[in-house]
Amino acid sequence: MDLTYLARGLAVGFTVAAAVGPISLLTIRRTLAHGRAYGLASGLGVALADATYGGVAAFGLTAVTAVLVGARSILAFVGGAFLIWLAVRTILAPPADHEAAVRERPGLFGAFLSIYGLTMTNPMTILSFAGIFAGLGLSGRGAPEAALLTLGVFLGSGAWWVVLTAVIGRTRSRVTPAVLLWINRVSGAVLLAFGIAAIGIALGDL
Repeated sequence: MDLTYLARGLAVGFTVAAAVGPISLLTIRRTLAHGRAYGLASGLGVALADATYGGVAAFGLTAVTAVLVGARSILAFVGGAFLIWLAVRTILAPPADHEAAVRERPGLFGAFLSIYGLTMTNPMTILSFAGIFAGLGLSGRGAPEAALLTLGVFLGSGAWWVVLTAVIGRTRSRVTPAVLLWINRVSGAVLLAFGIAAIGIALGDL
């Protein structure tokens, strides 16, 4: 067993997770609105989705990859619709003081599961891991190395979300309800744009 595959998976997972996109924006907004624990639960949901797709690429499951890529239109449509729903909720969400937001936040498992599902509807994630692993010569290795890569992706992605939510959590106490209201509006508008774009891509592929 080559333990360097764990380190390689860590690097890939951290790098992919650090890419700015709607998932990062949603996690930041959740951290500001509901606290670090809620944001971290969301981030770990992303990390598990990254590890799921990373595992498909690491084990060289080309048939699974082909099915996921073939269903990219459906996945993009579902993901886009979910983003639009989240955008509307975010725009309309009234800002609350930090203590009330923590008391009224949805369950942590719900945060984890919802963002896991949202990340899994993005077919570009599997294509990213497949391309990175193929480019680095990491695909189709033995089962122990593939397992180490998958674990590394989860730990690397998870490390990014630990760092990000810790930094955002430290600034949360300085965010006033008025500022949070504008954060909700701006982030909701960006999420709406991502959702519409995803549905547009899905319809264009039909």
